[in-house]
Amino acid sequence: MPENNARKFNPLRFRVKIVNVSWRDLAVTLGPILLVSAAAIWVAFHFVRPAPPDMISITSGPENSTFQTTAEQYRKILARNGVKLEILPSQGALENLTRLNDPNFQVDVGFVQGGLANAEQTNDLVSLGSVFYEPLAVFYRSAKPLSRLSELHGKRLAVGHEGGGTHALALILLKANGIDAHGPTKLLNLGGEDAAQALLKHKVDAAFLMGDSASPPIMRKLLHTPGLRLFDFAQAEAYARRYRYLSKLEIPMGSLDFGKNMPRKDLSLIGPTAELVARPDLHPAVSDLLIEAAREVHGRATLLQKAGEFPAPLEHEFRISDDAARYYKSGKSFLYRYLPFWLASLADRTLVVLVPIIVVLIPGMRMVPALYRWRIRSRIYEHYGELLALERDTLAQPEPGQRTELLKRLDDIEKRVNESRIPLSFADQFYVLRQHIIFVRERLAAGTAGS
Repeated sequence: MPENNARKFNPLRFRVKIVNVSWRDLAVTLGPILLVSAAAIWVAFHFVRPAPPDMISITSGPENSTFQTTAEQYRKILARNGVKLEILPSQGALENLTRLNDPNFQVDVGFVQGGLANAEQTNDLVSLGSVFYEPLAVFYRSAKPLSRLSELHGKRLAVGHEGGGTHALALILLKANGIDAHGPTKLLNLGGEDAAQALLKHKVDAAFLMGDSASPPIMRKLLHTPGLRLFDFAQAEAYARRYRYLSKLEIPMGSLDFGKNMPRKDLSLIGPTAELVARPDLHPAVSDLLIEAAREVHGRATLLQKAGEFPAPLEHEFRISDDAARYYKSGKSFLYRYLPFWLASLADRTLVVLVPIIVVLIPGMRMVPALYRWRIRSRIYEHYGELLALERDTLAQPEPGQRTELLKRLDDIEKRVNESRIPLSFADQFYVLRQHIIFVRERLAAGTAGS
């Protein structure tokens, strides 16, 4: 057998490159983890809400109306948290609803009374809850008390300004009693102060007033005017059952004025609740602030409600928003409960980004050393697999020509080992591999010499 087929092992031919770190293996190991972490952080950024706005707008009602004065109270509370509330006066609840449904009108939230919206108007709006009862007060002149709205037939009635909730509800109730604008009854679009003055000056016989069109001082003035009566809804229970958005409200005898015993008997009123209605993109933190403001303003006991009764997640035409439902169930989140509003907002958004870092990146980085070691060892084991297969072929007593082929295979293994970049921490394993290569080469050389 020629000498080149059974050459002795020359250790100088081992020129393995010893490096501190195999940067290629480290990059291949670390790359997927960084990519997954980057994807998780991108998803977090995609879903994280922007910072809460520092200004929102509310559509309220006529000047000095309950809606308007309530919005003013909200503005002071929101200002304490650095949020400016812009108040947009309106004709009342119906105009508020129209504005909220108009995508070209810049408004975030508004007061809407129950019973005004149809199915099309509720699709894209959500409710933050009902905030107070809105009793319908009907003042009238008559020598004797009236008990049914149908007794107003043929008279002059101030039914509120068009665009107001008073106007809409008055027309519904009058129509249910057989009274409409085409009959002998004269319906005048007067509301608030105009309606009260018309009644005081005998220009109308009755006036329909509600919170979206009249102020409390107007109501008190009419209550104390001789010759005027407040309508007692004897059929209040029937109205509440037919129109599910209406509630029966009781005013006990003497509760308005103990000295003059006003009213002189228990009175029944009816009225819807006023809801705080918003567009669905209202920021959750602002939603919490508005409900918190409503709780501060409307949470006390009044003549018509118990303490803590409002705000309430009463679902009528509008569904309760997810953020409002969460607030009513568990209150403000931990951060907003204990930190200033601006700081809680910053921390809340920061946590959303930190979650994928904590859940994906940090555990992934902890796995890098193990994966790096596994990758280097797998390359060593790959050489061992080839070497073991070659040694098995050697033990099968190959022919001289086959031994030559086996030596070429061993040379190829040796060459690839020589070209490897070996991290210093794995040098011992590569030196063991070199000894095994020497061992197999000697076995082949001995077999060749024997031939």
